[in-house]
Amino acid sequence: MCDVIIPGELHIEERATASPFVVVPPSDMHKHFGDFLAAKDGVDVTFQVASKTFRAHTHILAAWSPVFEAELLGAMRQGTAAGDCIRIDDLLPEVFMVLLHFIYNGSVPEMEVQEEEAMMAQHLLEAADRYDMQRLKLICEEKLCSHLELRMAATILVLSVQHNCQGLKEACIEFLKSSDVLEAFMATDGFEHLTKSCPAALKELIMSKLATPLHKRRKLGK
Repeated sequence: MCDVIIPGELHIEERATASPFVVVPPSDMHKHFGDFLAAKDGVDVTFQVASKTFRAHTHILAAWSPVFEAELLGAMRQGTAAGDCIRIDDLLPEVFMVLLHFIYNGSVPEMEVQEEEAMMAQHLLEAADRYDMQRLKLICEEKLCSHLELRMAATILVLSVQHNCQGLKEACIEFLKSSDVLEAFMATDGFEHLTKSCPAALKELIMSKLATPLHKRRKLGK
């Protein structure tokens, strides 16, 4: 690109434009990484998750997660010899499999059953927080925001507080503070669960409800 400016004369600009003869396809790097995992080429770390075994690549995991980096390459590795199998007892195998899928493919696979997708998003959010994978955590928050319903609202609200998910917490409170929804919610086991598990969130919900102007409360209650 060049600009030519001549005093008192025309301002001439020449700008580079995309060539109509060359089309650059979008990056398919993650497809290659996904194929890399599926083929098990060069795997150098093994995880035992409940009854299932997963093999992966140390440096790929470390690049995505500072926790994996510390666990596999840094201070947390002490006492673990190279080639040792790493046991994970507090994650479901299907959750760890989706975690690996995200690391290698950059996406979370869709599920046909909405309820299963919501449950997976809850478990995956916990795993994302555990391994400090912020983008995956936000993806899970977004999915849970779209799955808010009376039956699961309390569980998701408690989860949002436990894992410091501000946006998800605000979405839960906004959903629950409608007069009709709140009244129905108070008659469910979820309300008791929220009272015992996270009284601070219940207090915030009540304060948010009280802070809503009266004319808006009437509108919310319709």
